Amino acid sequence: MPPRRSETLTEAELRVMNVLWEKGPASAQRVLESLPEKLNLAYNSVLTTIRVLEKKGYVQHTKDGRAHIYEPLVGRDEASRSEVRHLVSRFFSNSHELLLLNLLEEQNLDPTELKRLREILQSSAEEK
Repeated sequence: MPPRRSETLTEAELRVMNVLWEKGPASAQRVLESLPEKLNLAYNSVLTTIRVLEKKGYVQHTKDGRAHIYEPLVGRDEASRSEVRHLVSRFFSNSHELLLLNLLEEQNLDPTELKRLREILQSSAEEK
């Protein structure tokens, strides 16, 4: 039985997952090389993060000679939905409506974003 997946990813875990989602299966060394140099991370830090992700059920590894090759078990969309569910439960009392109202009250939405939201709402209303 795979370990129970944590609801959220830390910033470090998300950085690693982004590399795996974008590059595909990779060794810890390849993940490290794909991360921004400005982070100045040590190999052991990246490996520890990958192992935590493996324990959480987000990645798995296969052996390739002496190297471990890590691949995501969870897609970006699934992880995003999980993060949104967690956000809604923590800050909006499990109310998607409150989340949407909060987003719509935000003054930084550009016209393209507002148009897209209207289209989604209209499509949703037509389906019911």
